[in-house]
Amino acid sequence: MFAALLADGRLYELLHRFDEDLAAEQRACGCPRCGGALHSARYPRKPRGFIGLDSEYGLRLSFCCAREGCRKRATPPSLRFLGRKVYLGAVVVLVSALRCGVTPTRMRYLEERVGVSRRTVMRWRHWWCKEFIDTPFWRAASASLMPPVQHAQLPASLLERFAGAARDRLVSALRFIAPITTASATVHGL
Repeated sequence: MFAALLADGRLYELLHRFDEDLAAEQRACGCPRCGGALHSARYPRKPRGFIGLDSEYGLRLSFCCAREGCRKRATPPSLRFLGRKVYLGAVVVLVSALRCGVTPTRMRYLEERVGVSRRTVMRWRHWWCKEFIDTPFWRAASASLMPPVQHAQLPASLLERFAGAARDRLVSALRFIAPITTASATVHGL
């Protein structure tokens, strides 16, 4: 069900537009430290997991305070990037959500189409089931999900909590976890 989304260029365009909206909100809030104006301070990423993205897609939207002496960076949440992970956030969520495990056939597909190794997939599964659930974000945010999410089934069990088609559920899940994508976010009400 979610495998088709891995190759959907329109999904990645949509996520880029959402990131631009979040960046506009961040900029409107001003510097989180002093309230000063924010100037663009985008930086390049080399996102893996989808071929055919233009170079603009690889720029992480970020800002820097214009006030001399402050210069605090303000990086808004992202639906495209999952923190410091090099693979696109949608790829990390979708590949990690494979319910039946990674069969040899699926693994060949993932290696050919996405460029992800079995070892990387296992590392992502560990991150979801061990590290992610121990974050302050997850401990607070998971309380709003009823019935409770099965930690051993993350992120598939998180995707199930959202309504709509597969694409809508993925976007909702990425929006839900967006606060973990940056340490400097001040945008609320994602």
